Amino acid sequence: MRVIDAHQHFWALSTPGHEWPTPAEPLLHRDFGPADLVSEAAGVPLAATVLVQSQPTDADTDWMLALAAQTPEIAAVVGWADLAAADAPARIARLAAHPKLRGLRPMLQAIPETDWLLDPALEPAVAAMVEHGLRLDALVQPRHLPMLARFAERWPDLPIVIDHAAKPAAAHGILDPWRDEIALLARRGLWCKLSGLRTEQAPGQPADALGPYVAHLVDCFGDRLMWGSDWPVLLLSGDGYPDWLDTALRLSGLSGAKKERLLAGAAEQFYGLERDA
Repeated sequence: MRVIDAHQHFWALSTPGHEWPTPAEPLLHRDFGPADLVSEAAGVPLAATVLVQSQPTDADTDWMLALAAQTPEIAAVVGWADLAAADAPARIARLAAHPKLRGLRPMLQAIPETDWLLDPALEPAVAAMVEHGLRLDALVQPRHLPMLARFAERWPDLPIVIDHAAKPAAAHGILDPWRDEIALLARRGLWCKLSGLRTEQAPGQPADALGPYVAHLVDCFGDRLMWGSDWPVLLLSGDGYPDWLDTALRLSGLSGAKKERLLAGAAEQFYGLERDA
């Protein structure tokens, strides 16, 4: 078994503009780097990771790219850029020149305006992403899914992956309207990450309660579903790295080539990692 973690984070509290985690999250309020992940994932056949931004700052993205340049296990970086800035296309062009920068992630879940991504002022930045072959990580909540369908229709040449399955209301066992809306996005050809679901549950809620969500994602996205740890945020659920991997595999019911696709092949294809193999 080979694992490519499609979604994990590192951060340094001293990076300028660091916003989260804060002392209110004592489990997370420290630096996390590659050595921590190696220790946490001991026993997991982890071949590579996709390092995803955690701060809405240029400094964080520059820090991640510098870290990736000296860490072979980081196969790709998903950074952040201010898509509304006048110089966004130039910034995106510079970022895209880095060999490991594969995508951008605006922190949509933290933006009150649900339709922000449809603002015409963002079109030069999105066009630059398409021009330079980048991908969009959609950090969305269920409220964003109708908007994301309109955005995907507007930008058919921009590859989009939905982070954390759009964070369904797993704490309350609510499936609808998330179930139909995410199925529509799957039919439009979007990709999805099987990640971040344990931290959407209520404290003490059993992992098996995620079964209906995972089954639906497997059924809808098929070969376009990729596993991600969301580590170290995962620690807030009480799970360790191997725990979530085991849970996701068990609930997915996948085996053989389909299991290999979930754990490595989908992320490899979406982020264009084959060229670096």
